[in-house]
Amino acid sequence: MRNGNGRYPGLWVAACLAGLGLIIGISAGGAQQRRSTPLPSDLAWTPPDPGALPRDEPGNLVRQGRDIFTATYAHIGPDVADAALRFAGNDLSCQSCHLQAGTKRYGLPVYGLAKDFPQYSARAGAVITLAERINSCMTRSMNGRPLPDGSPQRAALVAYLTFLSSGLPPGRNPDYGAGRMAELDRAADPSRGEPLFRQKCVLCHGEQGQGLLRTDHVPALGYMVPPLWGTASFNSGAGMSRLITLANYLHDNMPHGTDYENPQLTAEEAWDIAAFVLAQPRPRLSSEAADFPDLLDKPVDTPYGPYADDFPESQHRFGPFGPIQAAISALRAKGATAANPNR
Repeated sequence: MRNGNGRYPGLWVAACLAGLGLIIGISAGGAQQRRSTPLPSDLAWTPPDPGALPRDEPGNLVRQGRDIFTATYAHIGPDVADAALRFAGNDLSCQSCHLQAGTKRYGLPVYGLAKDFPQYSARAGAVITLAERINSCMTRSMNGRPLPDGSPQRAALVAYLTFLSSGLPPGRNPDYGAGRMAELDRAADPSRGEPLFRQKCVLCHGEQGQGLLRTDHVPALGYMVPPLWGTASFNSGAGMSRLITLANYLHDNMPHGTDYENPQLTAEEAWDIAAFVLAQPRPRLSSEAADFPDLLDKPVDTPYGPYADDFPESQHRFGPFGPIQAAISALRAKGATAANPNR
């Protein structure tokens, strides 16, 4: 059913995705039981719809931000006609990771995010603005360069994220991440993850993790399904390059159509598939070694050094993380400091 380049013809893909609810029920045998965590009391709240805004300047700015968020490649991607607007280094979109235009619960949602900025960033070692947080995604997940001060594209993205935070119930603290499974007491295993990836993920993401283009041979029109590794994917400094983030994201969102109430992968499957994906090559962030001025603040699953502890990079990449967390806690209890020598 594939063409000579290993890609799936567009009509066949559309048919597959349309029926994927059936497919995941068949292919994800042994799915984990429903979550026991009670549903949030404010589940009925949904982010506001930009389409309801007036056709005035503020409303149009929000809609422009949504368009950039959902079709980043078409506005600031590496193949846009105006070379000055080629800020993204790949043809992904923001919603390649932040599902449903950033509104899917435990699909890395961005609603509510704006109200928490400015905030301290351990990775930067400084207080950052929402615009600076967006630029972190530009240089890491999009493997590109920052949107400059005064950029209308950056202003539009800020406006969209700010709009998604409007009407948020008082006291609500949304989870911006992808859920939180119990960690394994062993290392996540790429060799276990590979056959699981072949069984459960290849249909959409391809045998080489190359994803599915919307139009064959035209990356400028973006991906229907994003590439998971290689030069067209996120780089080593992206949040998705961390095992804990990716494993939880897979568990609560994959295969396509899954939600956090009804996961189709077991916890162990999610950890091992994530390990396999992250064991594959991807672009390196040139400044990665300078991240986290205080190494005690560095997440235990950061896949690159330096580290405050003596555990090898392989354990930071794949775990088990319990011993690392215990070592960091012991260092903190002793009042130790761990300045990053690359800052």
